[in-house]
Parts: sequence; C-alpha cells; structure tokens
Amino acid sequence: MSDTQVQNRWTLGSIVFVGGVLVALVILLGLGTWQMQRLGWKEALISTIDQRVASEPRSLEEIEGFLTTGNDVDYWPVKVEGVFHHDGERHFFATHEGRAGFYVYTPLELTDGRLVLVNRGFVPYELKEPSTRVQGQVEGIVNVTGLARAELDGKPSVIVPDNDLTKNVFYWKDLQAMAETTGVGQPEDYLRLFIDANDTANPGGLPVGGVTMISLPNSHLEYALTWYSLAAVLVGVLGVWVVRQRKT
Repeated sequence: MSDTQVQNRWTLGSIVFVGGVLVALVILLGLGTWQMQRLGWKEALISTIDQRVASEPRSLEEIEGFLTTGNDVDYWPVKVEGVFHHDGERHFFATHEGRAGFYVYTPLELTDGRLVLVNRGFVPYELKEPSTRVQGQVEGIVNVTGLARAELDGKPSVIVPDNDLTKNVFYWKDLQAMAETTGVGQPEDYLRLFIDANDTANPGGLPVGGVTMISLPNSHLEYALTWYSLAAVLVGVLGVWVVRQRKT
C-alpha cells in the first residue's frame, strides 16, 4: 500500500470519526434543549395545579362551563350536593400509605337528577365489599367538596391491565364503563368528569378521603444536565483527538 493510499485511508477515517462526533453532539444538545423545554412546561403545569387547588370551590355550573368550552377541568375545587347510591360503588385498584386496596367511586345523584361519580377515598383490600363498612355508607343529602378530575381519553398504557367488570375491579378510570355497570341511572345521566372528595372524615373512618395524588415528578433539569454533560465530554474527546492528529 502506497503512502498516498495510507493518507487517503486515514483521511476518510478522520472524516467519518469527526462526522459521527458532530452528529452525536447535535443529538445530545437537542435532547438537553428538549428537556429544558419540558422543564418549563412542567413548572408551569405545577404552578397551575397549585393555584387551582388553593382556590375557593367553584360551582358545578362553572366546571361544566369549562367542559363545554373545551377547557381543562383537572384539579379545580368544586362543591356539589346530592344523595349517594352506595349500591353502585365501582372499585379502582390502588395503594395508599403502603396498603393495597381500592378507591371507592360512588354515584352521587345531584338535585337535578343527574349523576356524577365521586371518588370517596381509599378502603383496604379486605374491606372492598360495602357490607364490611356500613358505618361509612352515609345516607340522605350530603355536601361534597373535592377536586374535579377529567375523563380519560382511553387506557393510559398498554401495560395497564384491562378492567375486570365482572369482579368490579378497575385498573384505569373508564368513566363510560363505570357508568354502564353501576346499575344506577343510565350512562348518559353521568357527567363527563369525576370528583375526588376531600379529606373530610367519613363515619367509621372509611373510605379515607383526600387521596388525590398531585405530586408530579420533575426531573427534567437533571436529565438536561446529563445530556449537556455528555455533550461536553464528547467535545473534550474531539479536542484531544484533534491535538493528537496535529502531532502526528
């Protein structure tokens, strides 16, 4: 192999190396910038939720107004009045303070005859059946204050199990399926939202209210720093390589 061929081979290798480094650098910087954008979005979302949760309860008419105009209803405090239909409880599999059990979604018949599913709170696994906690099955007209929660568009993820309608065990909040299986009213009678009841104590201590999880993970800054750090390391590697090339 001639000196010219050797030179050409190393020239081509250098081009491929530098090109690969530059492509990787662009990708790393892009990922870091994307995470910074996500950080801004997440911080704005957390601020919005904090402001909503801290605000005064709104009327149901106001919350419905948000729905009809296509606005988000999640985490707005709302106050409603009605009668619980405990025989229509739907049970959503959940954990609370390290214990497995269920969130109890109960149809609340409003004064105008419509229905809304209220997450009254958590009960342990062994107390799933209403007959095991009769003290907490409040009768008559009640006032419920809680947080409005939006209806889901569909199953959150393919790894989430399908709801077991026969056993009345839900793994994701399918409002339509819940409404169809309560045995209370007709599905079209239900408002297209949930209400998570606040932590007002229920008779007998169950269900345990105030179980809404509003702590959102926010690790975007750490992710951004990781990508930018890798990009910096790559720049250092390229710099060392360039110095060595000049010495040869």
